[in-house]
Amino acid sequence: MKKALISVSNKTGLLDFVKQLITFDYEIISTGGTYKLLSENGIPVKMIDEVTGFPEIMDGRVKTLHPKVHGGLLCLRNNDRHIAQAKENSIDMIDMVVVNLYPFKETIAKENVTLEESIENIDIGGPSMLRSAAKNHLFVTVICDANDYPKVIEEIKSHGDTSFETRQQLAAKVFRHTAAYDATIAGYLSDRLGENEPENFTITFTKKQSLRYGENPHQKACFYAGKPQGFSMAFAQQLHGKELSYNNIQDGDAALNIVKEFMEEPVMVAVKHKNPCGVGIGKNVLEAWQRCYDADPVSIFGGIVATNQTIDEHTAEAMKNVFLEIILAPKFTEKALEILSAKKNIRLMTFEVSRKNEDKNVMLSVNGGLLVQEADHATIQDYEFNVVTEKTPTESEMNDLLFAMKVCKHVKSNAITLAKEMRTVGVGAGQMNRVGAAHIALEQAQKAGFTKGLVLASDAFFPFDDVVRMAHQYGVTAIIQPGGSMRDEDSIKACNELGISMIFTGKRHFRH
Repeated sequence: MKKALISVSNKTGLLDFVKQLITFDYEIISTGGTYKLLSENGIPVKMIDEVTGFPEIMDGRVKTLHPKVHGGLLCLRNNDRHIAQAKENSIDMIDMVVVNLYPFKETIAKENVTLEESIENIDIGGPSMLRSAAKNHLFVTVICDANDYPKVIEEIKSHGDTSFETRQQLAAKVFRHTAAYDATIAGYLSDRLGENEPENFTITFTKKQSLRYGENPHQKACFYAGKPQGFSMAFAQQLHGKELSYNNIQDGDAALNIVKEFMEEPVMVAVKHKNPCGVGIGKNVLEAWQRCYDADPVSIFGGIVATNQTIDEHTAEAMKNVFLEIILAPKFTEKALEILSAKKNIRLMTFEVSRKNEDKNVMLSVNGGLLVQEADHATIQDYEFNVVTEKTPTESEMNDLLFAMKVCKHVKSNAITLAKEMRTVGVGAGQMNRVGAAHIALEQAQKAGFTKGLVLASDAFFPFDDVVRMAHQYGVTAIIQPGGSMRDEDSIKACNELGISMIFTGKRHFRH
């Protein structure tokens, strides 16, 4: 008679699975809550201490950590010495292990969870049994995921046992599972200790979906999710439309990061190729949309838009004739959803407006390595404002300057953002020099008819006064930038000469 050791916290599908094993002449061994469930449902099951001859102790912390368990799992059935030692020590073979682990990830996600509760949900015996069984997958079938029950049952039914190929696949899955589990624990404890540069950087993500392709059709791609948080494409809910693409997800993430800068004012953000092409603030969501659209009605075509407001019927009517890939909002009214859903392919998605579990680091892969840096969560409250010119910005200019800098922070460097009346009117992104970025933004504003009373934000300092002089020609009256150039005085002098006010913030927002 073969033996299966079963101990699971997630009992989905367990009863049907075990009943099938019984018909295949398996003896069932179990622990704690799993034993209770099986026995209460009339399934013949043996308690683990009947196998070990040793009681569960220390509040269940020690129950399966025993030679009669791990000897039965690790014994090589084709090794005479192993078999002899097993007989000498009255160790029976265990042919299958079905284990999933204490819900550590779910525990630490709870509000106000204590360190003691978190520690008690670190599973020790479970990973040990899984690893022993996975190591000896030449002989032992190991299952850590209820989704694998049907495949295992089908193979036993058809062939009398699982195939080596299946056991190897299940073993690999187990090691991925335990690695992710340990990485989650390590991350939690490291965060509590404030470890900023650990000697080993281990993170874990769970597969959310396969993607049709990556940036280009010849590249395969997949989307993984980490810990739940707000303003996240990984945890946004899709209500309508075709499957997301790799580039959609990147653009959606960029849009949500800009929306996150505006927690109070109604804002609408349009993004193309991870850069904002239009951002507008209004008294309501409809006005915010109109300002966003008017900022660049050409580039928004085929773009992704996001807002921090509920999309209502009137806004949906205004948006429906514009080709958009995705609309992201905290909520859609029933009528708005009906109007926009008439377009078959558009993705309509909701997200949570929350800063909980906000990532403290951002990561970038390079060949053979990973760059990790602290996320740029600096806000206007962190700026050291210094009016460095003779002229001081007016109240309306100051509002536009702060708005422009919030947007500029999310534009690829070199970055220049122009604004007027709480909307962008020009964006220069990703240029090899700052004057080139300024020229793109200024030309865009001029073509749209914005030629007076503009403000300009720069993500980094001006190395020369050329941007100031060019900006004046296009109607810029106020500038905000971090300062810090060896030639800051040249730009200050040019501003004073041309009647432009300029503020230094002391914070650079370079986005490479």
